[in-house]
Amino acid sequence: MNVRILCATTALLLAGHAPVASAQDAAPAPQPTAPGIRWQKEVPVIASGEWTGARLPDGQPDVGGFWSNTISNHSNFTDPQAGPPGEPSAAAKLPRDQRAPSRVSDPADGQIPYLPAARALQEDFARNFPNPVKPRYIEPLARCAPAGVPKSFMWHGYEVRQYPGHFVFLFDSGTRIIKLDGSPHLAPGIKLWNGDSRGHWEGNTLVVDTRNNNGKSLFGRYGDFMSENATVAERFVFDADGKRFNYIATFTDPTVYSRPWTATIPARRYTVADKPDGWHFDVKPVNAPGKPLQYEHYERICAENNGPFGGGAVGVPSDEAVIDR
Repeated sequence: MNVRILCATTALLLAGHAPVASAQDAAPAPQPTAPGIRWQKEVPVIASGEWTGARLPDGQPDVGGFWSNTISNHSNFTDPQAGPPGEPSAAAKLPRDQRAPSRVSDPADGQIPYLPAARALQEDFARNFPNPVKPRYIEPLARCAPAGVPKSFMWHGYEVRQYPGHFVFLFDSGTRIIKLDGSPHLAPGIKLWNGDSRGHWEGNTLVVDTRNNNGKSLFGRYGDFMSENATVAERFVFDADGKRFNYIATFTDPTVYSRPWTATIPARRYTVADKPDGWHFDVKPVNAPGKPLQYEHYERICAENNGPFGGGAVGVPSDEAVIDR
């Protein structure tokens, strides 16, 4: 699973904004992990409230650094540890209540409330994912497309950087910028893989309104999706220590869903106290010997279909291989 996309250079995207140094980088706290357990089964409870931790000079809570989700990758959105279509994981043999809960936290049944036609599209993709004989059955991430919202938070680990008026995610599958400067959204006709995001802080919670999604990304390998008509109300709720956050996002799309629904994805922070592992903490040392250890993400390029997932329709020219829902 080595499909990665070269991260855009943040300095070019945020010309004129110097990065704000993170106080947490100076004295990272150890992060306990359960030996031999890669994925956790529970979602921690983190309440919205006041932020009591360190702040950056512009007033933002200091949460910069490396993060990764804690319950599973993007194979299955509603049964995170069960594996992709046609390839059940070892955990899939366990009773459902012994696996991580659905990322769908509302409604209570853990299922996305699709309209019938949309559900048919999702199920059609899932059936054909293991043998994608048509271009529309190829996972967009396998074709080097950005993972999009919310899939980026379920792929490899990622980095948060904070700048005056901006909150930036550096994903393996691209860069996402959340503007905090009060500027208006882009014109409705402009559609983006990661959408257009405007946010503000409320105590320990980054509140984000995301629109202008292009509707091409998928949530996982079962084909869950939203259309370009969707809006996403996102809340990044950080704990008091800045070591964990819950991503809580409500999706509204009357053309795809029968009602708004909410997803919850837990994440934890990684520091120099953690050992790089090639997935969650996917980094390399960048400073000279004898200096305090510092890490950065590898700069990677994506080679189309570089990895044993997403399949590939034999004989399909690359300019035809697009998602054509």
